[in-house]
Amino acid sequence: VIMEFSGKELIQGEPDASSFPSGGLRATFEARGYTAWDPTSFAFIKSGVLCIPTAFCSYGGEALDKKTPLLRSMERVSEQTIRLLKLFGMNDVTHVASTVGAEQEYFLIPKALYAQREDLRLTGRTLFGAPAPKGQEMDDHYYGRLRLRIADYMHELDEELWSLGVSAKTKHNEVAPAQHELACIYNTANIACDQNQITMESMRTVAKKKGLACLLHEKPFSGVSGSGKHVNWSISKNSGKNIFSPGKNISDNLEFLLFTAAMVKGIDEYQDLFRFSCATAGNDTRLGGDEAPPCIISLFLGDELCDIYEGIENSHDVEKRHSVKLDTGVSTVVSFKKDTTDRNRTSPCAFTGNKFEFRMCGSSASIARTCYIINTVMAEELRLIADRLDKVSGDKNAEIYKIIRDIIHNHKRILYNGNNYSEEWREEARRRGLSDIRTTPDAIACLTDKKNISLFARHGVMSETEVLSRHEITSETYAKAVNIESLVMIDMAEKSILPAVMDYCGKLAADTNAVLEAGA
Repeated sequence: VIMEFSGKELIQGEPDASSFPSGGLRATFEARGYTAWDPTSFAFIKSGVLCIPTAFCSYGGEALDKKTPLLRSMERVSEQTIRLLKLFGMNDVTHVASTVGAEQEYFLIPKALYAQREDLRLTGRTLFGAPAPKGQEMDDHYYGRLRLRIADYMHELDEELWSLGVSAKTKHNEVAPAQHELACIYNTANIACDQNQITMESMRTVAKKKGLACLLHEKPFSGVSGSGKHVNWSISKNSGKNIFSPGKNISDNLEFLLFTAAMVKGIDEYQDLFRFSCATAGNDTRLGGDEAPPCIISLFLGDELCDIYEGIENSHDVEKRHSVKLDTGVSTVVSFKKDTTDRNRTSPCAFTGNKFEFRMCGSSASIARTCYIINTVMAEELRLIADRLDKVSGDKNAEIYKIIRDIIHNHKRILYNGNNYSEEWREEARRRGLSDIRTTPDAIACLTDKKNISLFARHGVMSETEVLSRHEITSETYAKAVNIESLVMIDMAEKSILPAVMDYCGKLAADTNAVLEAGA
C-alpha cells in the first residue's frame, strides 16, 4: 500500500478528544479534537516513527493539554518582560524566553523482584512491607560508586536520549538505596518540558532492556528518601543574557533587584497556586520528608540578597560582602573563593545564584503545570510594575527603588533562610500568616478562587472554563489514584497476606502438636 504524506498532516491532526481527560470540556458524543504542531519544539524519530510535539485542543478551541497553557504563558511573560525592559531603555530586546532545567530523580530495582509486587506494578509504590535492615542511615549512597549494572544502564540511557535530541548531562547516585538522578542541559521551557517527558519514557524502556524496573513514584519505599523533580527556572533575553544573573555588583544591578523583587511578591501573593503546581497523590507521601521541602511555601534568597533588600527597605547602605578564600589547610590543595551565600536544600523555592529552583515538584509529574504557573504569576507582577512606572514622568530609577521598598516591606514574610524542617519554622510560619496546605484536595480547591481564575483569564493563559476543567481533572485523578491503592491493598491482604498467615498458623499448630506428642 502506498500512502501519501503531506505537510498539512504535520500541522494539523484530528485525535479523539472525548477519550482524553477533559474535565467536562468534551462529552462522549463530542469526539472531534485537534492537534497543532509546536514548531518551536523539535520533532524526533523514535522506534522508526516520526514524533511531532503538538498542542491539543477541543473542537471549541479549549486547551486540553498542558502544552497550550505553557506556550501561552511563555508569550505573556515575554511581552511583560520586554515592556518593562523598554522602561529601562533596552529597546534592543525583542524576545524573552523562560528557560528551565529539570533534575529527574528515580529508583531502579531488579525487574524480577518488581514483578513479584502487585503494589509496585499497579500503584508504583509499596503499600505493605517492612523496612530493610540497612537503609540510608549510613549516608553511603550519594557519594558511593556507581554499581556496574547501573553505570551500564546510565550509559545506554544517555545514548538513547541523545539520539532523540535530548541533551542529558548529569547522572549520579541519590541519597536513598537504588535511587539516582539525571539532569539535562537548560532549554526554553516548552522544549525542556517535552524533553522531560521523553526522558521519563526512555528511563522505563531502557530499564526493561536491562532487566530492571524504573520507579518514578514520589515515595516508592517508606522509610527512605522519595523522588522529586527540581525545576530550575529563569528568564533570558534574545541576546542570551540571563536576567537573574546578578553580576559582580548586585547592589548596583537595578534590573536584577527589580525582577527578583517581582518574584518575591508573586510567590507571596500566590502561595496556593505554587502549592497546587506540585499537588498529586504521590507527592503528598513525599513532601516534608527527607530531601523534600515541606508544604509551607517560602523563598530562600540567601544572606547577601536579604541584606541588600533590607538596606533598600530601611534606606541605609549595606556593607558589601566580599568573597572569602577557602583554605583547606593542605599545601597541595589550591585555595578557592567561596560563594557569598550558602544553599538551602529544605526550601520549596530557592534563589541559587542565577535562577530559581522550585524543589516541590514530584518525580512522576509533568513540569509543564509548574512552569506555566511560574510564568503567569511573573507576567502579572511585571505587568503591575510596568503599569506603575508608565505613570512616572520624572526619575524612573527613584520610583524603581520605591517599588522594591514597597514589595519587600509588604511581602518579606515569605523570605526565610533557615531550616524549613524545624518545628520552630512551622510556628513562625503560622505567626506570619503563611499557608500550610498539607493535602492535594486542599491544594486543588484553591484553583477555583476568584483571584486565581482572574489571573489566568487576564493573561489569556486559561479561560475560566479551562481552569474549572483542570479542577475536575486533578480531583478525579487524585481520587482514582487513592481508590486504586485501596483496592490493591484489599486484594493483597485477601490473596497474599491472609493465606500466608493461615499457612503459618497451621504450621505452628502442627509443630506444637508434634512436640506435645513427643512428650514435651
